[in-house]
Amino acid sequence: MEIPKSHPRYLSLITREKLVSGFKKGLVVPEGLIAHGRGECFDYILGEKSHDFALEAEKAAVALMLLADHPVISVNGNTAALVAEEISELSKILKAPLEVNLFHWSRERAEAIAKELEKFGAVVYCKGDAELEGIEHSRRIVDSRGILKADVVLVPLEDGDRCEILRRHGKKVIAIDINPLSRTSRMADVSIVDNIIRAIPNMIKFAKELKKENLEEVIRNYDNRKILMKAVLAIRDNLTKIAGELNVG
Repeated sequence: MEIPKSHPRYLSLITREKLVSGFKKGLVVPEGLIAHGRGECFDYILGEKSHDFALEAEKAAVALMLLADHPVISVNGNTAALVAEEISELSKILKAPLEVNLFHWSRERAEAIAKELEKFGAVVYCKGDAELEGIEHSRRIVDSRGILKADVVLVPLEDGDRCEILRRHGKKVIAIDINPLSRTSRMADVSIVDNIIRAIPNMIKFAKELKKENLEEVIRNYDNRKILMKAVLAIRDNLTKIAGELNVG
């Protein structure tokens, strides 16, 4: 579909088209389309921009991964459909391999996602030769070289129960979830309340800018509970502003 750039919802519509294309390629499942719609609602309420609290979390996330011994970036179908090139670039800068990890798992789908990411030169793990103890569904299927031994895991898009189990295994978890009320956001060590199409480019920028001597200071000054509080207050304030505009006249 040809979408004119003059359309007021151009970026949103392009994002949807990418997901539909990913669905046709076998990367995205129907449930992923529903999940995106839920996230888009929060993004709309937040004004479709990266707030200061999101930028602070993105900077802390990059610092945490640069300090890690074995950082890994988990990738699902929606992530591959939306930011395959960008997340591959981030992976290379942070020296953090990508690992395909899916709730709706199949060998065919995992390999299709891996091939999509490898187009952009990423190192991708998808052997699925190990299991993460404590998870009963397919998210338990991991790669022995990746999530199983990782000390820091970046989890784009919400996944509350896995976040909890990863932390139980002693791993630091960074979540990208536009919903600050979710279990994922509240369980993660670093919660990025932002749209993934903005969050990953922001993280690339921070990864290129951060100096080694500043990393520990960034982490020391970071408070995830305050970040989530600011995100919830931003939702409140934006809704109050919109209500006020509707009340005028």
